[in-house]
Amino acid sequence: MKIKGFGGVFWRTKDVVSLNNWYKETFGLSMGEWNGTIIKPDVDNETIFSLFKEDSDYFPEDQSVMLNFQVENIEAWMEHFNNIGIPLLKQPEKSEYGTFIWIADPEGRWIELWEKSS
Repeated sequence: MKIKGFGGVFWRTKDVVSLNNWYKETFGLSMGEWNGTIIKPDVDNETIFSLFKEDSDYFPEDQSVMLNFQVENIEAWMEHFNNIGIPLLKQPEKSEYGTFIWIADPEGRWIELWEKSS
């Protein structure tokens, strides 16, 4: 037996329509009538499953889960966010794993974007 990958990310929201619209404008994710979309990963995509201590300051303590999207051309994403008025929550971080940036959705959930080092 083995895990083939994540089957989805699911959460509750107060306003499905507004959040659907936000994800479409922000990430180009068009949601279907079932309020979801299918993201088919690229061949070199990696999905990380990682646990954090309760008192970690990596993302807000009152947020139990954080989305992380692996992206190409993180500079273009920063320009896109700037053009649509979405501020970065902190300065980009570069490490041996790649470059990371953070934004928040309309309900305050942090979302991390990651461009993997080549």
